[in-house]
Parts: sequence; C-alpha cells; structure tokens
Amino acid sequence: MARIYDYFLGGKNHFAADRDTADKILQANPAIRVAARENRAFLGRAVRYLAAEAGIRQFLDIGTGLPTTGNVHEVAQAVDQASRVVYVDNDPLVLTHARALLNSAPAGRTAYLHADLREPRTILDDPATREVLDLSQPTALIMLATLHLVQDEDKPAEIIATLLDALPPGSYFAASHITMEHASAAIAAGQVAMRSAGISAQARNSDEFARLAFSGLDLVSPGVVLVSEWRPEDGCPQPAAAEVNCYGGVARKA
Repeated sequence: MARIYDYFLGGKNHFAADRDTADKILQANPAIRVAARENRAFLGRAVRYLAAEAGIRQFLDIGTGLPTTGNVHEVAQAVDQASRVVYVDNDPLVLTHARALLNSAPAGRTAYLHADLREPRTILDDPATREVLDLSQPTALIMLATLHLVQDEDKPAEIIATLLDALPPGSYFAASHITMEHASAAIAAGQVAMRSAGISAQARNSDEFARLAFSGLDLVSPGVVLVSEWRPEDGCPQPAAAEVNCYGGVARKA
C-alpha cells in the first residue's frame, strides 16, 4: 500500500503491479488523489501541533509510507532539532528509502523498522525503538491512513491498546481513516480493487473510527473531522467531503 499511496501523491517509487492496482482504484474513486494529499497535509499540521503546542519531542510513526516532503522528523525538528522519531512500515522498499533519505538533524535521532502493525509488541520491543525513544516520557503515536488496512478479525482495538498502554500519560495519538459516508459506492469499489490485489481493507464510518481509535482519550479540538477540516491553514480552499472521505483526529492520554 505504501507504493500505491506514493503513486497517488505523484511519487516515483512503485512498480508496474502497484500502478495497475492504483489505476483500478482511481477508476473506482478518481478523488483518491485528493484524499491522499489532504491526509498528507493533515500529518504536517498534526505533527506541528504536537511539537509546537503540545511540547512532544518523541514520535512513533507506524505505517510511514515512502518518504516525501514534510516527513514527521522534518516537521518536528523544525520546531526542536532534538526531536526523535521511529518510523515503522511493513514494506521493505520503505525501509530502503528511509535509511537513504530520512536524515535526522544532528541534535535529534531517527530510526526505521521493517515491522507490521499487527505485531505491536515487536515494534515496542525492538532495540532501535528502545534506543531512540524513552517510552517513560510523553510520546506521540501516529497511525495515518493505516487502520483501514486492518480488518476487525485482526483485532485493531487490541493493537491500539497495546501501543497506548506502553506510553505514559501526556502522550498523544494521531490517526486517520477512510470512511464510506460521503461516496460509499466509490469507496466500496476501491476496496474491491485493493482486496483483489491482496491488500486488506475495511472502511469504517467516522463514529466507528472514533470509538476504535480514541476511546478513553481526550480529543484535541476540533475532534474527529475530515482531515481537510482539522485546523486548516487560513485561506486554503476546502475540497468537497466526497473528495476527501477520510476522517482524522488527535487525542491525549490523560
């Protein structure tokens, strides 16, 4: 999925099979490129909030995707060069590119793990995670455009609970999720294309996403909204809801 997402964003790190699946998704849902761009912009705003306003200096980004502009460490280290980031993805191509391109500021640190969200203890117990992050200190867990790749049978609520239980009070969780509330037929057809390529997919409505991701946490204003509507930059034109079809939010662990 990381390579397909890169294709949607106009990147060049993908193979013919990725492009074939991506084109099938685009045929079903032409607005998916808008959703990808808006989700990426939400990442930048969320990380900027976490670093500049919430004072977070540690980030665990699961489902990183291929490097592009405005990566987590770039945004966070623009606020404080000592910020530390661990990137996690299950695509080995992401690991290869991350090691080459995601260079930390000298005062901070980054690490890159080839691991799967469905094995949260493997991520938490990896020596690189323990070396870069002090999990006794507030940390931001980031899972953007990732949870809709985890089906209910994989117990996503338990995965989230395992990760958040390892983080202390004062930590944050930022997440986004595709929904079917505004263009259900297009999203459903896109899921069929993904599943035919062997990619798991499960859209959930915004209420289901909110319960899954943020139960027991304190949501940051404006709550769970379309990613384009989460603290947008002044003067930026807003795409239609049916073009975005992706909700996001940021919440604090009390």
